[in-house]
Amino acid sequence: MDRIGIFGGSFDPVHLGHLLVAQAAREELDLARLFFVPAAQSPFKPDARPTPAPERLRLLRLALAGETWSEVDDQEIRRGGVSYTIDTVRDYARRFPAAQLFYLIGADHPPQLPEWREADELARMAEFVVLPRPGQADVPFPAPFRGRRLAGFPLGVSSSQVRARVKAGLPIGRLVPEPVAEAIRNNRLYL
Repeated sequence: MDRIGIFGGSFDPVHLGHLLVAQAAREELDLARLFFVPAAQSPFKPDARPTPAPERLRLLRLALAGETWSEVDDQEIRRGGVSYTIDTVRDYARRFPAAQLFYLIGADHPPQLPEWREADELARMAEFVVLPRPGQADVPFPAPFRGRRLAGFPLGVSSSQVRARVKAGLPIGRLVPEPVAEAIRNNRLYL
């Protein structure tokens, strides 16, 4: 049975924390493939205006260049509107009917899972995997959700920190892959 990882998020921009988590998930879960699925619009951040999708997709593709075990899936962006995890998980269940699905989430998400759209079905379809953050306590999964926590490579960096550093004129070279930093500079993103 194939083991497929789904990593959703805004990736605005993708940073080394995302890539380290992806590597840990691949190794610890023995994933055959890991899909990065950038959201069109988060239902939990209705007022947020992410960077235009083509830019976020380009940065993700630059960050993942040469990684044969992962790829970018733009289905949520193509669907447009608010991105709901259940729609994406249903698509993966249809495309990979014999696969075991793992959905990667931030350490702050488990308590909110029962509020996610069609939560009971979502809990049946995928196992949830919590991404470690330095200093964040382990939170149990609410019923009926099942999951585990990655040991991973916890890195205390966020996309909002990267955007703030760019805006302040500070370097980001050690926080994002060099091709991503170069594309951000060249396209004057996050200023």
